[in-house]
Amino acid sequence: MINLRALFLITLLVAGCSAPTTEQGPAPKTYEELVKLFTEWREFQHPVMVEGVPDYSVAAMKKQHEELKGWQKRLNSFDTTGWPVKHQVDWYLVWAEMNGLDFDHRVVRPWEKDPAFYVWFYLSPSDVPEREGPNIYGAVDMQFYKSALTSEQAAEIAIRLRRAGAVYAQAKVNLTGNGKDLWTLGARSIREQNDELKSFASAQEATYPDLALAAREAITAGEEFANWVAEQAKSKTGLSGIGKADYDWCLKNVHLVPYTWQEEVVLLERELARAHQSMRLAEYNHRNLPPLERAPTAEAYAKSQHQATDEFMKFLGDEMMTVKPYMDPAMRAVIMSFSPLESPTALRGFFHEVDYRDPMPMRAHFFHWIDKAREIEEPVESPIRRVPLLYNIFDSRAEGMATAMEELVLNAGMLKNRPQVTELVHIMLAQRCARGLAGLYQHGQIMDFDQATKYASRWVPWGLLPADGGTIQHEEHFYIQQPAYGESYVIGKMLIDQLIAEYARQREGKFNMKEFMDEFNQVGIIPVSLVHWQMTGDKSMLNKAVGK
Repeated sequence: MINLRALFLITLLVAGCSAPTTEQGPAPKTYEELVKLFTEWREFQHPVMVEGVPDYSVAAMKKQHEELKGWQKRLNSFDTTGWPVKHQVDWYLVWAEMNGLDFDHRVVRPWEKDPAFYVWFYLSPSDVPEREGPNIYGAVDMQFYKSALTSEQAAEIAIRLRRAGAVYAQAKVNLTGNGKDLWTLGARSIREQNDELKSFASAQEATYPDLALAAREAITAGEEFANWVAEQAKSKTGLSGIGKADYDWCLKNVHLVPYTWQEEVVLLERELARAHQSMRLAEYNHRNLPPLERAPTAEAYAKSQHQATDEFMKFLGDEMMTVKPYMDPAMRAVIMSFSPLESPTALRGFFHEVDYRDPMPMRAHFFHWIDKAREIEEPVESPIRRVPLLYNIFDSRAEGMATAMEELVLNAGMLKNRPQVTELVHIMLAQRCARGLAGLYQHGQIMDFDQATKYASRWVPWGLLPADGGTIQHEEHFYIQQPAYGESYVIGKMLIDQLIAEYARQREGKFNMKEFMDEFNQVGIIPVSLVHWQMTGDKSMLNKAVGK
């Protein structure tokens, strides 16, 4: 969904900027005109709404794709010669978004291939700037509402939930794809949405009974749709992966990543082996220490979470970056409640298994939430970057930095009093490599979903990622829906490693981590290849991505 508040701010910022006289007139030259074009582009990008329901019909999508060419022509008419690098970076962001829409129409076509695209309700917030897509435009996303709803908000949400039946009716016409895994998993996604709606209805019953009723009506419509999807899935026979050639195009032209599918496979295989080697050596070095035990009680778990957050925030402020007052509350807001186990051998889920043994690795990864808070408290200068990027274009930076932070704090010395936690850091990297490779293999049409989950499970130590567990089941479904996302955690981390290396080389003997991180945070959550260019003046990473 478009962040309407941010879009309104952009409109105010560019008010009064004059546009070219005609579409065929002189090429626009100013950055202000680029901002204006971006605002207009965002209005065009989303589908037309018909009585509150987005139109993804064959005719509507064909029309949008044809009109996209005109927008790309307008963008390409800009001459950015002489612009500051930061403004040229913004041009590439608009270019990548337009490529993302083109790729959706030519290859992904989620409205045609993916039943889970039609999930109409999200209860939990996302930890990245825009909910990882593709997602249907106009869905009810509760992260944009405060937990205590006003009566006006409750009425608005009820109206939107009651459109679910119309959404699913259109979906039955639009969905013609043959990817078996997408269909099979799509029914599960709709039913999981219904579980969230049940929880939501219960929570709203006393205060807003009509909203609870609307949620239950949406559940009825969703269950009927899920049954229809499950029945259709029985006849589907095709692969769901997009193939290597299209994947390469997406990496370079949408995500601005300087690698191909094959190169990413090689890099992740290398990182997987490195993670295992590092983990096993750490495990061997700690063989005389007692094993890490999971927090046994709610009190012990809460205490460990808050102590680790204290320690993490202090270390950030002392060694790594400028810490602002809003950051600590952002980190504490995502401390989860204790979840009892049914038996001593049961698993809570991969990341819970890490977190219950020691919270520090996940404190580092939850840098996500500092990023999220910063978007609100310290918006970047660029109006184009104030709106979350579409098509997951942010993934190498958002997921890459959260993953990189786990090793950065390790290498910077934060875990010196927690030696066994290094094992968890390496296990987390191994898990991300394994699941990223499994996603690549799905899209390379080498594995189907079932094979991918089993592959990922086999390569995660300690049995923490069972193939039938919720973590990998949802991750691999997620990655088959969203080309380039699964490996972005590790690839993004590696690109940030390259950025730090070049930034430090340019300051030989005078590198300062705080200076680096403060500058890095001010650039915004954009592809690392663009961050690299803006922070170092070196455009080679981007040039490799876009073929220049």
